[in-house]
Amino acid sequence: MTAAVASSVTMYSTPWCGYCHRLKGQMDREGIAYDVVDIEQHPEAAAFVESVNNGNQTVPTLVYPDGSAQTNPSVMQVKEKLAALAS
Repeated sequence: MTAAVASSVTMYSTPWCGYCHRLKGQMDREGIAYDVVDIEQHPEAAAFVESVNNGNQTVPTLVYPDGSAQTNPSVMQVKEKLAALAS
């Protein structure tokens, strides 16, 4: 995995989401860089999350450099996705 790929992961989240906090901690421990967008502060981000989650504001939603999204993935799923993108 390259740093360029890892740093272009975006996590859509809310401050109160326990799943988001857990995944952030796991990604931090694994050294996976990411940007966080609080969907409560950015209505356009909330609309995007709804568009990839059948109208639901489900977080965490991660978006990868290839434009694909995963909803509430495990850290293993994140690592697998990043490895696939890097190869």
